[in-house]
Amino acid sequence: MVTTAIRPAGLGDNVWFRFAVRRLARVLVSVWVLLTAAFGMIHLIPGDPVRAALGPTAAPELVEARRAALGLDDPLWQQYLHYLGNLFTGDLGTSLGSGLPVAQVIGDRLPATLEIAGYAFLLAVAVSVPAGTVMAVLTRGGKRRTTELAFTSATAVLAAIPEFLIAVGLVFVFGVSLGWLPVAGRSGPESYLLPVLALAAGPAAVLARITRVEMLAVLRADHIRTARSKRLPASWIYLRHALPNALTATLTLGGLLLSAMVAGTLLVENVFAWPGLGSTIVQSILAKDSPLVQGVVLVYGLGVLLVNLLVDVALALLDPRSAIRES
Repeated sequence: MVTTAIRPAGLGDNVWFRFAVRRLARVLVSVWVLLTAAFGMIHLIPGDPVRAALGPTAAPELVEARRAALGLDDPLWQQYLHYLGNLFTGDLGTSLGSGLPVAQVIGDRLPATLEIAGYAFLLAVAVSVPAGTVMAVLTRGGKRRTTELAFTSATAVLAAIPEFLIAVGLVFVFGVSLGWLPVAGRSGPESYLLPVLALAAGPAAVLARITRVEMLAVLRADHIRTARSKRLPASWIYLRHALPNALTATLTLGGLLLSAMVAGTLLVENVFAWPGLGSTIVQSILAKDSPLVQGVVLVYGLGVLLVNLLVDVALALLDPRSAIRES
């Protein structure tokens, strides 16, 4: 008689464990690529950052001493290892322009960027999901062709306009022409309106279109026809049965758009003179402040990676089949 030993289930057989390991491995590789790219990018910027920081009249001896103190005369591979070692200890370096720790500069500017990006994302979702759902209900089955054409045309045009052009238009209309809202600085609640609108307009249009398309597909599904045959209230069918199934693609795209919004702050902040990381990185590039440029690039990159990771986890929780397929 041949007996087969039953191997006890281990962590390697757990779907969620394999999903977590895969995601962690991807994040670690992405972080390494990001760190390497940030280090390499700064060496491609022409000019001497030390000379730019000390000024054109600084004595050559002072410039050389400063370069030696910063380790810029070391071989590139030594600079790279020194750079990674400092990062693991939480040392992002010192700004060449202000002399302040880069971590302190980022800590002072990051909240302003997160605020307008977060408010813009919430506004985009709050407007797009109801708008896309309502338009799907109104235009399902080929009804109201004129309304559908107006909606798709308006959202397509709005989604195609870059954020900085929307920002300039908002400044001209509401700041210069009408004088209703401030156009520069972070001085009060009203100063948030134009930057948030500039960041949210395009993503809201894209999300509304995606929500409508997904809702139309769900409304044609068998379980929706079954719910209608049971004479359930229309609001219950749309909100309880249709909308949750349509939000998977919307959530995926919403996470990508949130990453794009964070990147979009680079230009929008400069239009509105917003004291965030977007304006900081532009100023540091112009001043050839390499430690500050590297620090800000890392923060933006890590923010994008974190958002993508959270979206992947949220999708796996909403649809466990996606985690099973990848394991």
